[in-house]
Amino acid sequence: MLKIQNFSKSYNNHTIIEVNDLEIPEGIHWFKGINGSGKSTFFRAVAGILPFKGEISWNDLDIRKNAIEYRMNINMSEAEPLYPDYLTGFDLLSFIAEAKKAKNEQLNHLAEILGVNIYWKTPIGTYSSGMLKKVSILTAFLGNPKLIMLDEPLITIDDRSVQIVYELVKEYAEKHGVSFLLSSHQDFRFEKLAIKNMYLVQNKTITQL
Repeated sequence: MLKIQNFSKSYNNHTIIEVNDLEIPEGIHWFKGINGSGKSTFFRAVAGILPFKGEISWNDLDIRKNAIEYRMNINMSEAEPLYPDYLTGFDLLSFIAEAKKAKNEQLNHLAEILGVNIYWKTPIGTYSSGMLKKVSILTAFLGNPKLIMLDEPLITIDDRSVQIVYELVKEYAEKHGVSFLLSSHQDFRFEKLAIKNMYLVQNKTITQL
């Protein structure tokens, strides 16, 4: 279970999002909100990328007190990923795979099914937005995560890749017991995924629907 208490994130004294008390059980959950509503900010804070006020824990692992173990359990794919132009996708993914203690077989398998291995030996600066997004999605599945957050996973990728993402989410949820937080401003295909709860992100807060 993901527990959020007394959470707030501000930029230049402007509050972006506040959550007093929220408990998200294991399963697949959909966060919906317009662009700029705070979805990405919330996800990045939960992933340990952004500093924040308050408390966050995953199955009793505190994001601050158990920082390393917490981050080994939580992976995230960003909506608009930014990586150093001079690196190749292979270099980047190999580094992340090592940090997440992922086996080479897992990295190679994910790269093959997402089609990343076709271009991952070339510099990231040459990638299209869709190519970048598939690299970002791949990073979220590396290792042995217990919670995967996919921020706007369907934007910029082609229909075939969308189907692959659905299949990966379903496989990891059913076979490996992984929980998911999925954010989008558009509708998901509910018949493809067993969405447990829906949350609306608006007016600087999160409300369960």
